Amino acid sequence: MNIGIDMMGGDFAPLEAVKGLQLWLSQHSGVANLFCIGNEELVKPLLEEYKISSSVQLVHAPEVIGYNEHPTKALKEKQKSSIAIGFYLLATGKIDAFISAGNTGAMLVGAMFSIKPIEGVLRPTIATIIPQIKGGTGLLLDVGLNADCKPENLNQFALLGSLYAQNILNISNPRIALLNVGEEEGKGNILAQTAYPLLKENKQINFTGNVEGRDILIDKADVIVCDGFTGNIILKMAESIYDAAVERSLNNDAYFSRFHYENYGGTPVLGVAKPVIIGHGISNAKAFMNMIGLATKMIETDLCGKMKEQFATL
Repeated sequence: MNIGIDMMGGDFAPLEAVKGLQLWLSQHSGVANLFCIGNEELVKPLLEEYKISSSVQLVHAPEVIGYNEHPTKALKEKQKSSIAIGFYLLATGKIDAFISAGNTGAMLVGAMFSIKPIEGVLRPTIATIIPQIKGGTGLLLDVGLNADCKPENLNQFALLGSLYAQNILNISNPRIALLNVGEEEGKGNILAQTAYPLLKENKQINFTGNVEGRDILIDKADVIVCDGFTGNIILKMAESIYDAAVERSLNNDAYFSRFHYENYGGTPVLGVAKPVIIGHGISNAKAFMNMIGLATKMIETDLCGKMKEQFATL
């Protein structure tokens, strides 16, 4: 398998990306061919310093898309940027997955227009891992890609999340729930009320009903679906839980430590034809290592292929 890494994305690029590669290679030598996409003058000396230059392939990309640049305009005008070259390699089959902690908007635009959604997917989505109090792992989606949604979108998010939970989180029959203001059917706003019967009738998922905000961190569902506006608020609050734990010197607690983004690396764009993984802007070496791990698992399980098969039957 061939995995492309944007070496110029992130606040600490390219150093933390190189250190992440070293961590990965120290544990998984020979598992994947890694393509380092970035400015050769900056990346090559670091690859040599960390003694991994012979274990990776360097692809020169002299331009960088900054965080404050307009995504569509930047991708169009900076064809030699690390993100643009990464999507070119992915679209042409030179690599099987692409990872970046760079401009999130540019990554989403690239995923939508270079790789394109799987046929039948109305809107791709992004998800976040939810650490559960009893040790389990849940999934919440959408968490920001689609602020406004239709009931059909939530129904598709449920299927995408179910497939992700099965193949990546190793949950054999994931319980799917709809985030709502009450457990009873008929509760909620118009979106929730109209999405509920679609989810209930969907034979491709194991829908268990509504869950409330107080249920998110307990073992009541494996996958929770909501619109991206609501999901992003929950995501940012979850990040603040870890910040509060650090402030209170609780970050060494086994549960609170699971909220740290580095443990999960990044989030995949679900519903596009090939694996695209977006990392946090402050990604460190461990985060990059875990992003590579997620990419390899998505390729090994052929998650995108299974999503294509499921949507072909709709």
